[in-house]
Amino acid sequence: MPRKPAQHKPFGGSPRPGEVAGRLRRAGVEAAPDRIEALTLYLDLLMQWNARMNLVGARSWQEALDDLVLDSVHLAGHLSVLQAAGGLPAAPLCLDLGAGAGLPGVPLRIFWQAGAYHMIEPREKRALFLGVVLARLALPRVFARRCRAEELPEELRRADLAVSRAFLPWREYLTEAAGLLAPGGVCLVMANEPPPGPDEVPEGWRLLPPAADYEAPGGRRYFWNFTPEAISR
Repeated sequence: MPRKPAQHKPFGGSPRPGEVAGRLRRAGVEAAPDRIEALTLYLDLLMQWNARMNLVGARSWQEALDDLVLDSVHLAGHLSVLQAAGGLPAAPLCLDLGAGAGLPGVPLRIFWQAGAYHMIEPREKRALFLGVVLARLALPRVFARRCRAEELPEELRRADLAVSRAFLPWREYLTEAAGLLAPGGVCLVMANEPPPGPDEVPEGWRLLPPAADYEAPGGRRYFWNFTPEAISR
């Protein structure tokens, strides 16, 4: 039985809800108190476990929020827009491939809770961390599975949405996700550059609007939406 993460003091101190809310507000994000509480707890757990396991490169919760979590907050807004445009069903089946420390999945699900969300992570210690986080946060319809993508059961190989953060280079990621999507499914790429031009899109895929971009501390970031051409909506 692992020791409680609270026995470890993270570098830079533990976050408080008012500090987290203020930092989000300065980034242009307003959030309800219950979501702030959940995000604060996640940041606290992340930095406590990070001191032992090197889950992320961030050395403080402030750095983790600015460099990692805000991407998930923007992604929540993007997926809401994508749903409104008909690119996703109202209750999508979602796969988070190579979920690692719960990014983008955990903060994403704090702000966007449509459908069912499965975080797929083959590494034992990271899967253990995800289990602890989900037990503490009790996010609705969010699950952690310790396995590889190719080991997923058949009922999960019909996803409406596949997401990932640095799972594989994007072309390899598309190849991996192709066998996991339902007809009309979306493979979302989180990138540091604009989406590829028409001549650069791999054969069998097309870009699905709307694309999105936003300003992050390290520069502009982008969301690309791919759907398999043969089974697109």
